[in-house]
Amino acid sequence: MENPQFSTTSSPLWQAPPGTVGIFAKEPRPGQVKTRLCPPLSFAEAAQIHHLSLQQTVTALAPLQPLLFYSGDVAYFLQNFPGTPLLPQGEGDLGERMARALLAIHDRGNDRALLVGSDAPDLPLPLIIAAYTALSSAAVVTIPAKDGGYVLIGEHGHHPPLFHGVEWSTPAVLEQTRAIAVAQQLSYAEIGRWEDVDNADDLLRLCRRASTLAVSTYAAGILRNYGITG
Repeated sequence: MENPQFSTTSSPLWQAPPGTVGIFAKEPRPGQVKTRLCPPLSFAEAAQIHHLSLQQTVTALAPLQPLLFYSGDVAYFLQNFPGTPLLPQGEGDLGERMARALLAIHDRGNDRALLVGSDAPDLPLPLIIAAYTALSSAAVVTIPAKDGGYVLIGEHGHHPPLFHGVEWSTPAVLEQTRAIAVAQQLSYAEIGRWEDVDNADDLLRLCRRASTLAVSTYAAGILRNYGITG
């Protein structure tokens, strides 16, 4: 489902300073991540999907020199992502933690800040760069997700109200974010559209469109074991 306006094989020049992009990530503890994949997957298999998705995300975004905002045991992140700057997400609900992460990016001297998760491991780099570019004229930017949320949010200047009163992990997230931007009189842009991986059907589609990724290779084998092919 790649947006035809963008190619995953070539990217415009990235001119943002290091640390402009943040990756939001949880330690892959079985039973605490990707639980909507279970069943058919086991908790351990779902945790491995999360681990491989995060590895792919960090590797793909390495040219952007991202920050990694982590939740869980820092030892996991130090072992698996040496050299990637780590910052704790801290306490609070998802919105509070996301707002805090974006503020941390701004506090490093960046007027534009982007935040992505690890649930869309094949998110094309050019889409992320296009979102950053859009912030030259917009206060808020998202890359919408098929499920009614978004796979990226960015802001020019910090706008905490964007993260208040949102029903997180529901199909209402994107629409509520749009409404907040309007209410706050913030210029808002949407760039392309992508799909994150929440359930087994999403995982199967990832395997189809990005078959060479390590997460897809692993997932395809697991899904075949459960009689799910496509």
